[in-house]
Amino acid sequence: MQSYTEENYLKTIYHLAERTTNVQTNAIAEQMQTKPASVTDMIKKLADKGLVDYIKYQGVTLTETGKNTAIDIVRKHRLWEVFLVDKLNFKWDEVHDVAEELEHIRSVELIERLDEFLGFPKADPHGDPIPDKNGRFAKTQFIKLIELKVGDSGTITGVSQHSSAFLKHLEKLGLTLGKQIQVSDVTDFDGSVEIRLSDKQVNISREVAKHILISSNGKN
Repeated sequence: MQSYTEENYLKTIYHLAERTTNVQTNAIAEQMQTKPASVTDMIKKLADKGLVDYIKYQGVTLTETGKNTAIDIVRKHRLWEVFLVDKLNFKWDEVHDVAEELEHIRSVELIERLDEFLGFPKADPHGDPIPDKNGRFAKTQFIKLIELKVGDSGTITGVSQHSSAFLKHLEKLGLTLGKQIQVSDVTDFDGSVEIRLSDKQVNISREVAKHILISSNGKN
C-alpha cells in the first residue's frame, strides 16, 4: 500500500518517462515543486518497496510493479475527469485538481462500476487515452496542429497542455474536442497559424498550435 505522496511520485515519474528513458531527480523535483534532496529521499523509499530502480546520476525508472501502479492511478484520474465533465457539468479546465484528489480512492469495485457507468470511455475530456482495467491503452493516431500544411484538415482530438489558462483560451476560441478545422495559412515570420473553424477564421500562435492534437483528414 502506497501513501498519496508516493502515488503522486509514481504518476509523475510515469508521465516524465513518456519523454525520456531515465527520469532525472531534478525533473521530478520541478514537477513536484519540491527540493531535489526530498525527491532523492522519496526515490530511495520507492526503491525499497520495489517500485522504482534508481542509480545515482543515471536517473529513475519504474519497475513493472511501479509502472502498473502508476497506470492504475492515471486510469482513475482520467475516469474521474470524464465523470466530472459528463455527469456533473464541470468544464474541462476545472477537473484536474478535483481528479487529483479522487484518484487516490482505492476501491477497485467503485472504479469498475464507474467505468461501466460512463460507458467504458476511451479518452478523458482532454483527449488523453484511458487504460482499461488491465492497463491497456487504446491505440490513438494524431499529429500536432503545427505539423499540418496549408489545406490540411482534421478533427481536434486532444491537447498536450492541460493548464487551466490554456484550456480556457482554447474554449474562448471555440477550439474544443471534436471540432473540425482546416489550415488556411501559416505565417513565415512567427509560425502563427490561421485556421477555418466552421464559418469563421481563427488565428493562433505557434505555441498554441503545437499543443493541439489533430486526427488528420489530409487535404480537402
